[in-house]
Amino acid sequence: MPTSRESAFEIARVLAEHKGGEVVVLDLALQSGWTDFFVIATATSSTHLRGLDRFAEEWAALNKVERRNTPRIADDEEWVLLDLGDVVVHLMTERARAFYELEKLWFQSEAVRVQAPEAPGSPPGGAAR
Repeated sequence: MPTSRESAFEIARVLAEHKGGEVVVLDLALQSGWTDFFVIATATSSTHLRGLDRFAEEWAALNKVERRNTPRIADDEEWVLLDLGDVVVHLMTERARAFYELEKLWFQSEAVRVQAPEAPGSPPGGAAR
């Protein structure tokens, strides 16, 4: 079973690979007693939101990480929260993300941006601060 840090970055990578926008991992370990990491990603539509939720759920099942909630995602949903215990995943539309500004709310936390792995022959990139 992966550590909470490994889980956060693996989920972030999965979301980035599936076109989640502006994927960020926030390390909340020093600011929060109820979770260690937030993973935040932007979805382009409610269909994309459901797809990202499904990919995160599949990752959790493969890694035997229990999901503590099972939200019903409506067609007009703008924010889905996946509670995986030490890692909480926020999937948001651009509008919801701009309104709630989670990165600003948790400004004292280290934030690491995660990008999808590069295809062979692409310019270097990856995780950036």
